[in-house]
Amino acid sequence: MTGPDLTASDRYFHLKEAEEATAALAVFAADATVVDDGRTYLGHDEIREWLTGAASEFTTTSTRLSVEQDGDALDVLVRVEGNFPGGRVDLHHRFTTDAAGRVANLTIAP
Repeated sequence: MTGPDLTASDRYFHLKEAEEATAALAVFAADATVVDDGRTYLGHDEIREWLTGAASEFTTTSTRLSVEQDGDALDVLVRVEGNFPGGRVDLHHRFTTDAAGRVANLTIAP
C-alpha cells in the first residue's frame, strides 16, 4: 500500500453526493473493505449494496471539517446533516489507498 491519495477521498465524497451514488464505486479497489455502523462490506458487490442501502437510506448534506494525514491513512472529519434520527453527526472517515490510488479501506466512525 502507498500513502493516502487525497484525490481518491475527494472523488469519493463528490461521487457519493451525486444523484447516482453507485458512481462512487469507481474509486474503490476490487477487493476494498468498508466498515460503517459496525458492519463490514468487502468487495465491489457488497460495497455497491452499502452505497444503495445503508449509505443512502436518508437524505443528507455533508461538510468536510478537517483532513489529516496519519501515517498511511487519511482521516477526514465530516459533519453530516439530514433527515435521520438526531439530524446531525460528525463522522470520521479513515481512508487507505492501494498502489493505484484506489480506496483500499474506508472506516467510518463517530
